[in-house]
Amino acid sequence: MDHNIGKIRHDYTLKGLSKKDLDPDPLRQFRIWFNEAVNSGITEPNAMLLSTVSNGRPSSRIVLLKDLDDTGFMFFTNYKSKKGEEMAGNPQVSLTFFWKEFERQVRIEGKVEKTSLQESDEYFASRPRGSQIGAWVSSQSSVIENRNVLEKLTQEQESRFAGGEVPRPPYWGGYRVVPDYIEFWQGRPSRLHDRLTYHKNAEGLWSVERLAP
Repeated sequence: MDHNIGKIRHDYTLKGLSKKDLDPDPLRQFRIWFNEAVNSGITEPNAMLLSTVSNGRPSSRIVLLKDLDDTGFMFFTNYKSKKGEEMAGNPQVSLTFFWKEFERQVRIEGKVEKTSLQESDEYFASRPRGSQIGAWVSSQSSVIENRNVLEKLTQEQESRFAGGEVPRPPYWGGYRVVPDYIEFWQGRPSRLHDRLTYHKNAEGLWSVERLAP
């Protein structure tokens, strides 16, 4: 290997984080950090790691946050994909955001649920036409022989919907992650990071605790 991985390190020095800095509502606090990331111009600040579990085996991949409301975090995908099948079997998931430019990480745990058909239809209608066609082309996570398969299917679907709107496939739509745990992590020097966590109790109220780094 060309580099000594063990010697790759960066000391975090930008900011600190204390309880008094936090909004009592973690979703409002997330919006504060998320808006700072968006306004900074960094690439895809809405990229998040979605982790699912099937038969005790975890699986993770990057997806894009597409909306946030007072209930939770929304993204869209193929219901028949690997992650879709895993979420159908076990709705407990986690999300992770990492904004290295701000030396920040947010970890979210909760239960995933499908969005309404109206929400899925509205978001699908807002997508670029190429992405709409792509949703019909890809049987996501299934094995294909080569890329020519995708290109042929793309041509077929473009001809199918030529001159008209592209409807949402019935197997494609949205999910909302409803959190019961959210952790805000701010990098600090000497790996003594700030970790502030929100926990939701049975009454739906949030409490905040600090964790050792």
